[in-house]
Amino acid sequence: MTKLISLHPLISPSPEGSTDVFNRTWLPDRFYSGGSTAVVSEPLRFHLVAEKTIRYFPLSFGKKNCYVVPLPPGRYYLRTFTVYDNYDGKSHSPSFDVSVEGTLVFSWRSPWLENLLRDGSYSDLFAFIGDGELDLCFYSIATDPPIVGSLEVLQVDPSSYDANGTGQNVLLVNYGRLSCGSDQWGPGFTNHTDSFGRSWQSDEDFRSDDSRSVARSLTTLEKIKGVDQSPNYFPMKLYQTAVTVSGGGSLVYELEVDAKLDYLLWFHFAEIDSTVKKAGQRVFDLVVNDNNVSRVDVFSEVGGFAAFSLNYTVKNLSSTTVTVKLSPISGAPIISGLENYAIVPADMATVPEQVTAMKALKDSLRVPDRMGWNGDPCAPTSWDAWEGVACRPNSQGSALVIFQIDLGTQGLKGFISEQISLLTDLNSLNLSSNSLTGPLPSGLGHKSLVSLDLSNNQLTGQIPESLSISSLKLVLLNGNELQGKVPEEVYSVGVHGGTIDLSDNKGLCGVPALPSCPLLWENGHLSKGGKIAIAISCVVIFILVLLVIYLCCIWRGRHDYDFAPPHDLTCDACSKEKQISEAKIVNATGNGEPTRERNAHTPPEFAIAEKEI
Repeated sequence: MTKLISLHPLISPSPEGSTDVFNRTWLPDRFYSGGSTAVVSEPLRFHLVAEKTIRYFPLSFGKKNCYVVPLPPGRYYLRTFTVYDNYDGKSHSPSFDVSVEGTLVFSWRSPWLENLLRDGSYSDLFAFIGDGELDLCFYSIATDPPIVGSLEVLQVDPSSYDANGTGQNVLLVNYGRLSCGSDQWGPGFTNHTDSFGRSWQSDEDFRSDDSRSVARSLTTLEKIKGVDQSPNYFPMKLYQTAVTVSGGGSLVYELEVDAKLDYLLWFHFAEIDSTVKKAGQRVFDLVVNDNNVSRVDVFSEVGGFAAFSLNYTVKNLSSTTVTVKLSPISGAPIISGLENYAIVPADMATVPEQVTAMKALKDSLRVPDRMGWNGDPCAPTSWDAWEGVACRPNSQGSALVIFQIDLGTQGLKGFISEQISLLTDLNSLNLSSNSLTGPLPSGLGHKSLVSLDLSNNQLTGQIPESLSISSLKLVLLNGNELQGKVPEEVYSVGVHGGTIDLSDNKGLCGVPALPSCPLLWENGHLSKGGKIAIAISCVVIFILVLLVIYLCCIWRGRHDYDFAPPHDLTCDACSKEKQISEAKIVNATGNGEPTRERNAHTPPEFAIAEKEI
């Protein structure tokens, strides 16, 4: 997978990008945090669009600016092109540093060498990316604007260049990739292919003075066996040229380095002299800084017209030069290529959760571009990465944490993100004299917090209880619109020798020098105590209602009797009474017909008397 980014979308022939003379597709400029574009003074001298155009980062965009390129996790080959060519007409080459994944990798210091000023330079490295994003950042030295012409990103074999031996926690920065016996070639220079996109330069300038007079180039068109194989995929062209010596002398290379680092040297050999037909005809010692690394017999290792490579790590340097010497044992030495990589330990990065918190704060506080809040908040450790932010190693010494945030009087107009609760190592927070609004986050304050200055904003709401667990010695919340009861633990800061100022907050209450808090009402709504009181009252009323219902049920059970006689008894009485009545009526009339009219007019007293008789 290849990504080639041309740093000037206006010059691309289409919105999709452009294709160069080597049939490589370049994307329009993207993924950057800021900056502006420009064209070099003499664009006709450059063949590629990516070399004629640049992006520069003036100080108005902050001291730190970055490209953040989304990439799947893996190992990558990165190459940048940098040129000045007096694009700004000031005849002053800038000083700046470049980092990859929070590790300082390139340093440019004014004045540049003349050939760099006019022609520019390609710089490359290998790095592991594990978080899904490539961070390529530029840091301004003094007031100089960093510049970059292009960025190339290519995913490579994860085990390439002895990654298992060096580990994933290092970057390999190219200090010289030499093709012996040929001119510079590869992507961007010739159409000779390299699966990794590497470019190779002539070894001539790296030979010692004594070697230049005796060196002799060899070339072949024969195919070389064993090339373009995993994990390094070295190209065939590398082995089709070589340098040997005449007169029986040694071949010596002098490589400039930084003595503070270790270096990985990669040597390439191929026996391309058809007169060498058997082992032992060409044997030489490979010596690095007077240490005999290996005795080499290429034909014995792989035969003729076949690729052979070996590597060696140089450690504990005492000078800024690594000397590579090929000393003859039998016949003259021969070499096809030499690579020199600085082994740069990855710098400590900020704890991922705190990076998340700081990015959220950048958005919520509306931090202006001029403050350079881009990339990792703390890395590289040699930079003041984000203006107003101070960092330190965590207790394990394995990562960086946010220690202080000082953004007082910066014209901020946002709010404080709840994500600030992730800054568990924050010792001091100063956001005073801005125009911040909204409530204080509920998670503001950890045991580490000692100093808090949020004075002279427009913050609203309550003082969060989370501040009670902090180790505060300075609390300045004056000049806001805070409301509600002040936690006693926060107020006690002043009692125990610290400083606290809660003035000019009309709604605060509950501690000396402030009004008493309403019993049941607070901040325009029921207080916590009010809610508890109402809840208790509801429970009591509910219990009383249940008690009344229970007592009523008991009282009714004791007094609710049935006075009616049994059903059978009632029916028998009615039957007998009816028979007696009918008999009396018959006797009175002399026939069997009941005289209802008479009975109906019989006085009550008579009827009773008759019944008794």
